Amino acid sequence: MGFANRYLHAVNSSDLRDDEHHHATDALCAAALADTTGAGIGSLLSRVKYADGTQQKLFESGTANLAQLLRIWTARVIEKGRERKWVKEGTAWDAQAAQALYRRVAERSLAYWLDGKCPACSGSGNSKDRRICVPCKGTGKAEITGAGGFELEKVKDMVSELEGLLHSYNARASVRLRNNQGA
Repeated sequence: MGFANRYLHAVNSSDLRDDEHHHATDALCAAALADTTGAGIGSLLSRVKYADGTQQKLFESGTANLAQLLRIWTARVIEKGRERKWVKEGTAWDAQAAQALYRRVAERSLAYWLDGKCPACSGSGNSKDRRICVPCKGTGKAEITGAGGFELEKVKDMVSELEGLLHSYNARASVRLRNNQGA
């Protein structure tokens, strides 16, 4: 069982005893320690993508975590956009336009990252008659909508950044989890 599965199991566990038979707290501890050594949003990414909205929490659906993630991600995209000089912010109008661009990129990249599955095949890559899905060409990924040209490239860049953040967080947490179990 990989770290993401163990974390999901631990977050949804109703029994957080820590003894020789129960180990749900190990994944939670590894998640917390991995977050302190990384960018600091890894566990939030995991919670929003995998743990929020599970069957037990269907009514609540984790909207507070999503709102917090959107705030943090928007600030990070603004920082990256300025760092990478996506647009010049010489005048007040330029700065206002840049802020609007950063917010659109943040919202679209996060929305696509959370659910970028092809609607025609539900992310399987195959049609109902077991052929390659035509809209996604078998990838299972939907096209990013609402953005074109320059903005589309920035959205793709930020989706890649989100994937990288989650993968590095999961790798750090896995190492922590293995080290905890070996001790």
